[in-house]
Amino acid sequence: MTETTDTNDTDDTNDTAGTTKPPAAASSAPGRPAWLRPALDRTLVRHLLPGALALIVLCAVTAALPPFQDLQVANIATYVCAVAGLTVLTGLNGQISLGHGALMAVGAYGTGLFLTNLAWPLPVALVAGTAVTAAVGALVGTAAARLQGPYLAGATLTLAVGLPALANYRHLSDLLGGENGLVVATPPPPAALGAYFPLERWQAWICLLCAVVVLVLLADLGRSRVGRSWRAIRDDEDAAALAGIPVARLRVLAFVVSAACAGLGGGLLAVVSSLAAPGAFPLALSLSLLTGAVLGGLGSLAGAVYGSIALVLLPTWTGDVADALHLSRGFYANLPLALFGLVLVLSMLVFPQGIQGALVRLARRLRAGRRAPS
Repeated sequence: MTETTDTNDTDDTNDTAGTTKPPAAASSAPGRPAWLRPALDRTLVRHLLPGALALIVLCAVTAALPPFQDLQVANIATYVCAVAGLTVLTGLNGQISLGHGALMAVGAYGTGLFLTNLAWPLPVALVAGTAVTAAVGALVGTAAARLQGPYLAGATLTLAVGLPALANYRHLSDLLGGENGLVVATPPPPAALGAYFPLERWQAWICLLCAVVVLVLLADLGRSRVGRSWRAIRDDEDAAALAGIPVARLRVLAFVVSAACAGLGGGLLAVVSSLAAPGAFPLALSLSLLTGAVLGGLGSLAGAVYGSIALVLLPTWTGDVADALHLSRGFYANLPLALFGLVLVLSMLVFPQGIQGALVRLARRLRAGRRAPS
Protein backbone atom coordinates (compact mmCIF):
# COMPACT_ATOMS: atom_id res chain seq x y z
CA MET A 1 0.00 0.00 0.00
CA THR A 2 2.90 2.34 -0.58
CA GLU A 3 1.16 4.10 -3.45
CA THR A 4 -1.59 5.44 -1.25
CA THR A 5 0.95 7.18 0.95
CA ASP A 6 3.23 8.39 -1.84
CA THR A 7 4.13 12.03 -1.31
CA ASN A 8 5.65 12.71 -4.72
CA ASP A 9 2.30 13.51 -6.30
CA THR A 10 0.73 15.51 -3.48
CA ASP A 11 2.29 18.86 -4.24
CA ASP A 12 -1.07 20.30 -5.26
CA THR A 13 -2.53 19.74 -1.80
CA ASN A 14 0.11 21.94 -0.23
CA ASP A 15 -0.58 24.74 -2.70
CA THR A 16 -4.34 24.63 -2.36
CA ALA A 17 -4.14 24.67 1.42
CA GLY A 18 -2.37 28.02 1.29
CA THR A 19 0.84 26.77 2.85
CA THR A 20 4.29 27.62 1.58
CA LYS A 21 6.95 25.13 0.68
CA PRO A 22 10.00 24.90 2.92
CA PRO A 23 13.28 26.35 1.64
CA ALA A 24 14.69 22.86 1.13
CA ALA A 25 11.94 22.01 -1.36
CA ALA A 26 12.43 25.29 -3.18
CA SER A 27 16.14 24.71 -3.55
CA SER A 28 15.68 21.23 -5.05
CA ALA A 29 15.60 22.74 -8.56
CA PRO A 30 18.33 25.41 -8.57
CA GLY A 31 18.19 25.79 -12.35
CA ARG A 32 14.67 27.29 -12.30
CA PRO A 33 13.89 30.91 -11.52
CA ALA A 34 12.32 31.33 -8.09
CA TRP A 35 9.11 32.82 -9.50
CA LEU A 36 8.67 29.90 -11.90
CA ARG A 37 9.17 27.00 -9.45
CA PRO A 38 5.68 27.01 -7.85
CA ALA A 39 3.96 26.97 -11.25
CA LEU A 40 6.12 24.19 -12.68
CA ASP A 41 5.69 22.13 -9.53
CA ARG A 42 1.96 21.81 -10.19
CA THR A 43 1.10 18.50 -11.78
CA LEU A 44 -1.38 19.92 -14.30
CA VAL A 45 1.08 22.54 -15.54
CA ARG A 46 3.82 19.93 -15.90
CA HIS A 47 1.53 17.97 -18.22
CA LEU A 48 -0.05 20.99 -19.92
CA LEU A 49 3.14 22.54 -21.25
CA PRO A 50 4.40 19.41 -23.08
CA GLY A 51 0.87 18.77 -24.34
CA ALA A 52 0.55 22.27 -25.80
CA LEU A 53 3.97 21.96 -27.45
CA ALA A 54 3.07 18.57 -28.92
CA LEU A 55 -0.23 19.96 -30.24
CA ILE A 56 1.54 22.84 -32.00
CA VAL A 57 4.10 20.51 -33.57
CA LEU A 58 1.47 17.99 -34.72
CA CYS A 59 -0.74 20.67 -36.25
CA ALA A 60 2.28 22.04 -38.10
CA VAL A 61 3.10 18.56 -39.39
CA THR A 62 -0.42 18.02 -40.73
CA ALA A 63 -0.02 21.14 -42.88
CA ALA A 64 2.50 19.22 -44.99
CA LEU A 65 0.42 16.04 -45.32
CA PRO A 66 -1.99 15.08 -48.10
CA PRO A 67 -5.72 14.80 -47.28
CA PHE A 68 -5.67 11.01 -46.83
CA GLN A 69 -2.88 11.16 -44.26
CA ASP A 70 -4.68 14.02 -42.50
CA LEU A 71 -7.64 11.67 -42.14
CA GLN A 72 -5.33 8.99 -40.75
CA VAL A 73 -4.04 11.47 -38.16
CA ALA A 74 -7.63 12.34 -37.24
CA ASN A 75 -8.53 8.66 -36.85
CA ILE A 76 -5.45 8.02 -34.71
CA ALA A 77 -6.46 10.91 -32.44
CA THR A 78 -10.00 9.54 -32.06
CA TYR A 79 -8.63 6.14 -31.05
CA VAL A 80 -6.19 7.79 -28.64
CA CYS A 81 -9.16 9.14 -26.67
CA ALA A 82 -10.83 5.72 -26.41
CA VAL A 83 -7.67 3.66 -25.83
CA ALA A 84 -6.37 6.12 -23.22
CA GLY A 85 -9.60 5.79 -21.26
CA LEU A 86 -9.45 2.01 -21.54
CA THR A 87 -5.82 1.82 -20.43
CA VAL A 88 -6.70 3.87 -17.36
CA LEU A 89 -9.65 1.58 -16.56
CA THR A 90 -7.72 -1.66 -17.07
CA GLY A 91 -4.16 -0.60 -16.35
CA LEU A 92 -4.75 1.58 -13.30
CA ASN A 93 -7.94 0.16 -11.83
CA GLY A 94 -7.74 -3.45 -13.01
CA GLN A 95 -11.21 -3.63 -14.64
CA ILE A 96 -11.39 -5.49 -17.96
CA SER A 97 -13.87 -4.05 -20.44
CA LEU A 98 -14.83 -5.57 -23.78
CA GLY A 99 -17.61 -3.06 -24.41
CA HIS A 100 -15.85 0.19 -25.22
CA GLY A 101 -16.85 -0.06 -28.86
CA ALA A 102 -20.47 0.21 -27.72
CA LEU A 103 -19.61 3.25 -25.59
CA MET A 104 -18.02 4.84 -28.65
CA ALA A 105 -21.32 4.20 -30.45
CA VAL A 106 -23.21 6.06 -27.71
CA GLY A 107 -20.89 9.04 -28.10
CA ALA A 108 -21.17 8.95 -31.88
CA TYR A 109 -24.97 8.84 -31.96
CA GLY A 110 -25.27 11.40 -29.18
CA THR A 111 -22.94 13.87 -30.89
CA GLY A 112 -24.62 13.23 -34.24
CA LEU A 113 -28.09 13.92 -32.86
CA PHE A 114 -26.96 17.13 -31.16
CA LEU A 115 -25.26 18.33 -34.34
CA THR A 116 -27.87 17.28 -36.90
CA ASN A 117 -31.23 17.49 -35.10
CA LEU A 118 -30.53 20.33 -32.67
CA ALA A 119 -27.89 22.19 -34.70
CA TRP A 120 -25.68 22.72 -31.67
CA PRO A 121 -22.14 24.06 -32.13
CA LEU A 122 -19.49 21.38 -32.48
CA PRO A 123 -17.78 21.94 -29.08
CA VAL A 124 -21.13 21.87 -27.26
CA ALA A 125 -22.26 18.76 -29.15
CA LEU A 126 -19.00 16.93 -28.34
CA VAL A 127 -19.26 17.84 -24.65
CA ALA A 128 -22.93 16.79 -24.55
CA GLY A 129 -22.22 13.49 -26.32
CA THR A 130 -19.38 12.83 -23.89
CA ALA A 131 -21.67 13.58 -20.94
CA VAL A 132 -24.34 11.19 -22.24
CA THR A 133 -21.74 8.43 -22.60
CA ALA A 134 -20.43 9.15 -19.10
CA ALA A 135 -23.99 8.71 -17.77
CA VAL A 136 -24.27 5.36 -19.56
CA GLY A 137 -20.88 4.44 -18.14
CA ALA A 138 -22.13 5.28 -14.66
CA LEU A 139 -25.06 2.90 -15.10
CA VAL A 140 -22.85 0.12 -16.47
CA GLY A 141 -20.16 0.73 -13.85
CA THR A 142 -22.69 0.64 -11.02
CA ALA A 143 -24.13 -2.63 -12.28
CA ALA A 144 -20.66 -4.12 -12.75
CA ALA A 145 -19.10 -2.77 -9.56
CA ARG A 146 -19.23 -6.18 -7.88
CA LEU A 147 -18.02 -8.10 -10.93
CA GLN A 148 -14.40 -9.00 -11.52
CA GLY A 149 -12.25 -10.75 -14.08
CA PRO A 150 -14.13 -12.90 -16.61
CA TYR A 151 -17.53 -11.96 -15.16
CA LEU A 152 -16.93 -8.27 -15.83
CA ALA A 153 -15.51 -9.07 -19.27
CA GLY A 154 -18.60 -11.12 -20.07
CA ALA A 155 -20.97 -8.38 -18.95
CA THR A 156 -19.23 -5.74 -21.05
CA LEU A 157 -19.07 -8.17 -23.97
CA THR A 158 -22.85 -8.36 -23.85
CA LEU A 159 -22.94 -4.58 -23.95
CA ALA A 160 -20.70 -4.53 -27.02
CA VAL A 161 -22.97 -6.97 -28.85
CA GLY A 162 -26.37 -5.58 -27.86
CA LEU A 163 -26.06 -1.82 -27.58
CA PRO A 164 -25.21 -0.92 -31.21
CA ALA A 165 -28.07 -3.17 -32.36
CA LEU A 166 -30.58 -0.84 -30.67
CA ALA A 167 -30.29 1.44 -33.72
CA ASN A 168 -32.25 -1.19 -35.67
CA TYR A 169 -35.05 -1.33 -33.08
CA ARG A 170 -38.28 -0.28 -34.76
CA HIS A 171 -39.06 2.44 -32.22
CA LEU A 172 -35.59 3.98 -32.60
CA SER A 173 -34.83 3.36 -36.28
CA ASP A 174 -36.51 6.61 -37.42
CA LEU A 175 -34.41 8.62 -34.96
CA LEU A 176 -31.11 6.76 -35.35
CA GLY A 177 -31.33 5.88 -39.03
CA GLY A 178 -31.59 2.12 -38.65
CA GLU A 179 -29.06 -0.04 -40.47
CA ASN A 180 -28.02 2.83 -42.75
CA GLY A 181 -27.02 4.96 -39.81
CA LEU A 182 -27.37 8.61 -38.90
CA VAL A 183 -25.88 11.19 -41.24
CA VAL A 184 -23.87 13.66 -39.16
CA ALA A 185 -23.66 17.28 -40.24
CA THR A 186 -19.92 17.97 -40.18
CA PRO A 187 -19.15 21.66 -39.55
CA PRO A 188 -16.89 23.24 -42.21
CA PRO A 189 -13.59 24.96 -41.34
CA PRO A 190 -13.89 28.53 -40.03
CA ALA A 191 -13.89 31.26 -42.65
CA ALA A 192 -10.81 32.78 -41.01
CA LEU A 193 -8.73 29.83 -42.28
CA GLY A 194 -9.57 30.65 -45.88
CA ALA A 195 -12.05 29.44 -48.45
CA TYR A 196 -9.81 26.60 -49.63
CA PHE A 197 -8.63 25.26 -46.28
CA PRO A 198 -8.83 21.43 -46.43
CA LEU A 199 -11.65 19.91 -44.40
CA GLU A 200 -9.48 16.90 -43.58
CA ARG A 201 -6.82 19.09 -41.97
CA TRP A 202 -9.44 20.94 -39.94
CA GLN A 203 -10.83 17.63 -38.70
CA ALA A 204 -7.31 16.46 -37.82
CA TRP A 205 -6.75 19.64 -35.79
CA ILE A 206 -10.02 19.14 -33.88
CA CYS A 207 -9.22 15.52 -33.10
CA LEU A 208 -5.64 16.33 -32.07
CA LEU A 209 -6.85 19.04 -29.71
CA CYS A 210 -9.32 16.66 -28.06
CA ALA A 211 -6.72 13.90 -27.79
CA VAL A 212 -4.19 16.21 -26.13
CA VAL A 213 -6.81 17.46 -23.67
CA VAL A 214 -7.75 13.87 -22.77
CA LEU A 215 -4.11 12.86 -22.27
CA VAL A 216 -3.33 15.90 -20.11
CA LEU A 217 -6.38 15.39 -17.89
CA LEU A 218 -5.82 11.65 -17.53
CA ALA A 219 -2.13 12.17 -16.74
CA ASP A 220 -3.06 14.65 -14.02
CA LEU A 221 -5.77 12.33 -12.68
CA GLY A 222 -3.38 9.38 -12.63
CA ARG A 223 -0.93 11.29 -10.41
CA SER A 224 -3.65 12.50 -8.06
CA ARG A 225 -4.99 10.84 -4.93
CA VAL A 226 -7.70 9.20 -7.04
CA GLY A 227 -5.11 7.65 -9.33
CA ARG A 228 -3.11 6.28 -6.41
CA SER A 229 -6.30 4.82 -4.94
CA TRP A 230 -7.07 3.14 -8.28
CA ARG A 231 -3.65 1.51 -8.22
CA ALA A 232 -4.19 0.34 -4.66
CA ILE A 233 -7.52 -1.25 -5.63
CA ARG A 234 -5.88 -2.90 -8.62
CA ASP A 235 -3.06 -4.37 -6.52
CA ASP A 236 -5.15 -5.56 -3.56
CA GLU A 237 -8.83 -4.69 -3.30
CA ASP A 238 -9.27 -6.10 0.21
CA ALA A 239 -6.27 -4.21 1.58
CA ALA A 240 -7.50 -1.02 -0.08
CA ALA A 241 -10.90 -1.42 1.60
CA LEU A 242 -9.24 -1.99 4.98
CA ALA A 243 -7.23 1.20 4.42
CA GLY A 244 -10.47 3.19 4.13
CA ILE A 245 -10.56 3.55 0.35
CA PRO A 246 -14.14 3.53 -1.04
CA VAL A 247 -13.59 0.69 -3.48
CA ALA A 248 -17.02 0.51 -5.10
CA ARG A 249 -17.28 4.26 -5.58
CA LEU A 250 -13.84 4.52 -7.17
CA ARG A 251 -14.49 1.55 -9.44
CA VAL A 252 -17.61 3.28 -10.74
CA LEU A 253 -15.67 6.54 -11.13
CA ALA A 254 -13.02 4.75 -13.19
CA PHE A 255 -15.71 3.37 -15.48
CA VAL A 256 -17.30 6.81 -15.84
CA VAL A 257 -14.00 8.45 -16.77
CA SER A 258 -13.16 5.68 -19.23
CA ALA A 259 -16.63 5.79 -20.77
CA ALA A 260 -16.41 9.57 -21.21
CA CYS A 261 -13.13 9.17 -23.10
CA ALA A 262 -14.67 6.49 -25.32
CA GLY A 263 -17.72 8.69 -25.95
CA LEU A 264 -15.53 11.59 -27.01
CA GLY A 265 -13.63 9.30 -29.35
CA GLY A 266 -16.89 8.04 -30.83
CA GLY A 267 -18.19 11.57 -31.30
CA LEU A 268 -15.01 12.57 -33.11
CA LEU A 269 -15.24 9.46 -35.28
CA ALA A 270 -18.78 10.43 -36.28
CA VAL A 271 -17.64 13.95 -37.13
CA VAL A 272 -14.73 12.70 -39.24
CA SER A 273 -16.76 10.08 -41.13
CA SER A 274 -20.00 12.17 -41.21
CA LEU A 275 -21.89 9.02 -40.23
CA ALA A 276 -22.89 7.09 -37.13
CA ALA A 277 -23.94 3.57 -38.13
CA PRO A 278 -24.17 0.24 -36.24
CA GLY A 279 -21.70 -1.33 -38.65
CA ALA A 280 -18.99 1.11 -37.56
CA PHE A 281 -19.03 -0.22 -33.98
CA PRO A 282 -18.90 -4.03 -34.15
CA LEU A 283 -17.57 -6.37 -31.52
CA ALA A 284 -14.25 -6.39 -33.37
CA LEU A 285 -13.82 -2.69 -32.50
CA SER A 286 -14.04 -3.39 -28.77
CA LEU A 287 -11.50 -6.19 -29.09
CA SER A 288 -9.24 -3.96 -31.16
CA LEU A 289 -9.34 -1.22 -28.55
CA LEU A 290 -8.27 -3.64 -25.84
CA THR A 291 -5.59 -5.02 -28.15
CA GLY A 292 -4.27 -1.51 -28.75
CA ALA A 293 -4.14 -0.80 -25.02
CA VAL A 294 -2.26 -4.04 -24.29
CA LEU A 295 0.05 -3.62 -27.28
CA GLY A 296 1.01 -0.10 -26.29
CA GLY A 297 1.32 -0.91 -22.60
CA LEU A 298 -1.45 -1.06 -20.01
CA GLY A 299 -1.42 1.85 -17.61
CA SER A 300 0.73 3.98 -19.93
CA LEU A 301 -0.79 6.95 -21.76
CA ALA A 302 2.14 6.98 -24.16
CA GLY A 303 1.35 3.33 -24.83
CA ALA A 304 -2.20 4.35 -25.72
CA VAL A 305 -0.74 6.55 -28.46
CA TYR A 306 1.40 3.71 -29.83
CA GLY A 307 -1.55 1.32 -29.73
CA SER A 308 -3.79 3.79 -31.56
CA ILE A 309 -1.20 4.25 -34.29
CA ALA A 310 -1.12 0.48 -34.75
CA LEU A 311 -4.94 0.31 -34.89
CA VAL A 312 -5.04 2.77 -37.79
CA LEU A 313 -1.92 1.86 -39.76
CA LEU A 314 -1.95 -1.95 -39.55
CA PRO A 315 -5.20 -2.37 -41.57
CA THR A 316 -3.82 -0.01 -44.21
CA TRP A 317 -0.58 -1.94 -44.45
CA THR A 318 -2.39 -5.28 -44.60
CA GLY A 319 -4.57 -3.91 -47.39
CA ASP A 320 -1.48 -2.96 -49.38
CA VAL A 321 0.02 -6.41 -48.79
CA ALA A 322 -3.24 -8.13 -49.81
CA ASP A 323 -3.43 -6.10 -53.02
CA ALA A 324 0.21 -6.81 -53.83
CA LEU A 325 -0.30 -10.57 -53.31
CA HIS A 326 -3.68 -10.57 -55.14
CA LEU A 327 -5.44 -12.21 -52.19
CA SER A 328 -9.14 -12.95 -52.27
CA ARG A 329 -11.59 -10.44 -50.82
CA GLY A 330 -12.78 -12.86 -48.13
CA PHE A 331 -9.24 -13.50 -46.93
CA TYR A 332 -8.43 -9.80 -47.04
CA ALA A 333 -11.45 -8.95 -44.84
CA ASN A 334 -10.18 -11.13 -41.99
CA LEU A 335 -6.50 -10.36 -42.43
CA PRO A 336 -6.38 -7.30 -40.11
CA LEU A 337 -7.89 -9.22 -37.17
CA ALA A 338 -5.50 -12.13 -37.73
CA LEU A 339 -2.57 -9.74 -37.88
CA PHE A 340 -3.72 -8.00 -34.69
CA GLY A 341 -3.79 -11.34 -32.92
CA LEU A 342 -0.35 -12.29 -34.24
CA VAL A 343 1.16 -8.94 -33.24
CA LEU A 344 -0.43 -9.19 -29.78
CA VAL A 345 0.95 -12.69 -29.18
CA LEU A 346 4.42 -11.71 -30.37
CA SER A 347 4.40 -8.55 -28.26
CA MET A 348 3.43 -10.52 -25.14
CA LEU A 349 6.31 -12.92 -25.76
CA VAL A 350 8.94 -10.32 -26.64
CA PHE A 351 7.91 -7.35 -24.47
CA PRO A 352 5.05 -8.27 -22.11
CA GLN A 353 4.79 -4.70 -20.80
CA GLY A 354 3.97 -3.37 -24.26
CA ILE A 355 5.78 -0.99 -26.56
CA GLN A 356 6.15 1.65 -23.88
CA GLY A 357 7.64 -0.85 -21.45
CA ALA A 358 10.15 -1.99 -24.08
CA LEU A 359 11.17 1.61 -24.78
CA VAL A 360 11.61 2.32 -21.08
CA ARG A 361 13.82 -0.73 -20.62
CA LEU A 362 15.87 0.24 -23.67
CA ALA A 363 16.34 3.78 -22.35
CA ARG A 364 17.48 2.43 -18.98
CA ARG A 365 20.03 0.15 -20.61
CA LEU A 366 21.38 3.01 -22.70
CA ARG A 367 21.74 5.22 -19.62
CA ALA A 368 23.41 2.39 -17.70
CA GLY A 369 25.82 1.85 -20.60
CA ARG A 370 26.79 5.51 -20.64
CA ARG A 371 27.42 5.54 -16.90
CA ALA A 372 29.48 2.35 -16.93
CA PRO A 373 33.25 2.98 -16.74
CA SER A 374 35.15 2.42 -19.95
